[in-house]
Amino acid sequence: MEREQGLKLLDDPQEWAAFSLPEKTQAGCWSSSVVFEGMHCAACAITLEDALRAVPGVGAVQINAASHRGRIVWSPELTRPSEWMRSVERFGYKAIPANDAHAHERRRQEGRRMVWRLAVAALCMMQVMMYATPVYVTEPGDITPEMVHLLRWASWVLSLPVVFFSCTPFLRSAWRDLRHRQVSMDLPVALGMVVTFVVSSIGTFEPTGPFGAEVYFDSLTMFVFFLLTGRWLELRMRDRTAGALEAVLNRLPDSVRKRMPDGLWALISIRRLAVGDVIEVLPGEALAGDGLVLAGQTQVDEALLTGESSPLSRQVGDRVIAGSHNLSGTIEVKIEQVGAATRYAQIVSLMESASLSKPSMALLVDRWAKPFLLAILLVSLASAIYWWPTDPAHALMVAVAVLIVTCPCALSLATPAAMLASAGALARGGVLVRRLEALQNLATIDTVIFDKTGTLTRDAFEVANIHTRVGTSQAQALQWAATLARHSLHPVSRALWSEARQRALAEGSLSSLESETAQAVSEKAGQGVSGVLTVSGRAVPLRLGSAAYCQAPIYEGAHLQVSLADDAGWIATFELAEEVRPEAPAVAKALKQLGLQLKVLSGDAQSAVAQVASCVGIDDARGACSPQDKLQAVQAWQALGHRVAMVGDGLNDGPVLAGADVSFALGQAVPLAQSKADFVLMGGQLHALVQTLVRSRQTLRIVKQNLVWAALYNAACIPLALLGWLPAWAAGLGMALSSLLVVLNALRLSKDVASSTPAA
Repeated sequence: MEREQGLKLLDDPQEWAAFSLPEKTQAGCWSSSVVFEGMHCAACAITLEDALRAVPGVGAVQINAASHRGRIVWSPELTRPSEWMRSVERFGYKAIPANDAHAHERRRQEGRRMVWRLAVAALCMMQVMMYATPVYVTEPGDITPEMVHLLRWASWVLSLPVVFFSCTPFLRSAWRDLRHRQVSMDLPVALGMVVTFVVSSIGTFEPTGPFGAEVYFDSLTMFVFFLLTGRWLELRMRDRTAGALEAVLNRLPDSVRKRMPDGLWALISIRRLAVGDVIEVLPGEALAGDGLVLAGQTQVDEALLTGESSPLSRQVGDRVIAGSHNLSGTIEVKIEQVGAATRYAQIVSLMESASLSKPSMALLVDRWAKPFLLAILLVSLASAIYWWPTDPAHALMVAVAVLIVTCPCALSLATPAAMLASAGALARGGVLVRRLEALQNLATIDTVIFDKTGTLTRDAFEVANIHTRVGTSQAQALQWAATLARHSLHPVSRALWSEARQRALAEGSLSSLESETAQAVSEKAGQGVSGVLTVSGRAVPLRLGSAAYCQAPIYEGAHLQVSLADDAGWIATFELAEEVRPEAPAVAKALKQLGLQLKVLSGDAQSAVAQVASCVGIDDARGACSPQDKLQAVQAWQALGHRVAMVGDGLNDGPVLAGADVSFALGQAVPLAQSKADFVLMGGQLHALVQTLVRSRQTLRIVKQNLVWAALYNAACIPLALLGWLPAWAAGLGMALSSLLVVLNALRLSKDVASSTPAA
């Protein structure tokens, strides 16, 4: 009843924003993030996807077996969350909103139940082994048949708690599969448990019958213990590898203290928070939205959002971001962005997208998961038929060994476990991974192409000189340019706006500058910004951008130049001094040592590009490139067989970032929701590029190790099981150890990037 009421609450449109976002590609649809309970393998993910797609109104479905997370696109005109959530409950699973406040507690309870099942299996296994030992170590005739029979009965009694308590997860999952004519990796395991228990029970009840020669309670309890140990450790490892994602997704508070019109503070739900509200944030609390500090000073922790590990000082006039933690002082914050508009929400969207994506290697394994499981059942049946004339009891135990040892758990975990571990470690280091496939692709690149402005240079410029046409003052030209520039996020635009604000502040005319606005503003990637300003009562169309865009002269010198023009032609040229990032030369050297070719493509003048490239240590540099020129250059290198990574600021490099084999967007000014990059370097430091590249190679190496191990394990153990040389307990141990080895090997990648990667 409580579950049903909870589902009904989720049908309220006001609740959707808590776990869903409007779907951009399908008008009127919502995209919901959920966590699934009860799934264990790739076959479970396929079953869930099929069940959800069968619901009218549900469109795209993505489920990752390793992270247990899913994304469901649905139409509110045709369905409601409660309907598609119930559709998976019919198959024995449970869908929970990804931000559910009780999700962590439920995972803790699941882990506690697993420990209890493991403890019961361990205790009973030890007792059963104690009763089985005399039969193994004594000679025939040393123990009377009555004593042997008594020991069998004692073992049977001790096996009952194992079968009816410890085996519950496997048996429940298998029964669910049989009822719905599905198959998962629990089905062969559960069949093995049931067959072993039934055969051994018959041998206990009828010691003179065809199955009375030997019982296998010791094997049963041992492989149940081994399987539960492996599953419990996998559960722990999965929670650890997904730790960075969980830490980011659950950073927002449930409620905030808002200043009411009477000046008093009132506790309200975060869902009622709106732009313009003033909230009070105490030490130890998380920020609920992006905003401006109105009172107080403190230090904030933005490590999981920007990769900046040191606390950052914030005081009156500084901006703070949602999801960061207030460390030391009480502050009052005026909210400027809430919900999906915050940078935090964009980060969450990127991380959820990465946790749901499936690399090509994992897709291949998923595609073959169900056919492989069906093949296991057929091979097991064939082995039982082959051995039956010789010894029915032995035939059934051979079938059990085949069922258990061939279960492809390790194979299905090999790729996603490693990828998720790496993505989590990179996220803690300030590198967001949009697609797990990109980690695989990055390991194979041989060429890195850099944009210049805001990438090899700092995104803060200083206006070094202003050239104007006759009759136009420098102050007037700067004011017009700044009015256009304030509508752009490009580093050059921000520099012009900052310079104009500083001069206006010194002259006391800041309010006049900020009151001016431009109409019909549009920005052309790689060219500039255009708009209409009102000057002396008349509308004046202006263009701000490259010399070619403004049909402006080019002045001698190495400074970056940006021009302003109207319908009559050139008005002004601004020379901007830029500073090469101090870490850029070391990064270029480190990339060369890794065997990579380095190039620079920029839309700036060739002289400025060549100077920066020379300072960094890159020989191949090309200037005056439009976005189309950059894309064509990348495609030309790809046609020659090169694997290309593109590093840009993410603002005007959309086509080339999308066209490269792997792409990086650098800097905190990147509009994350529109970025085409595979990786976003949140901290704005180029060092993270080298660390990510090294981590990708480590990831691919460990994925290959996992796949090779899983393949060798199955190739070696299947013949042994078919020949009857592999007892059931050894099959259970092998299966558990193979899965555990894969997860432990992947866990090596969950170490923080900075601590495991040499500095550039």
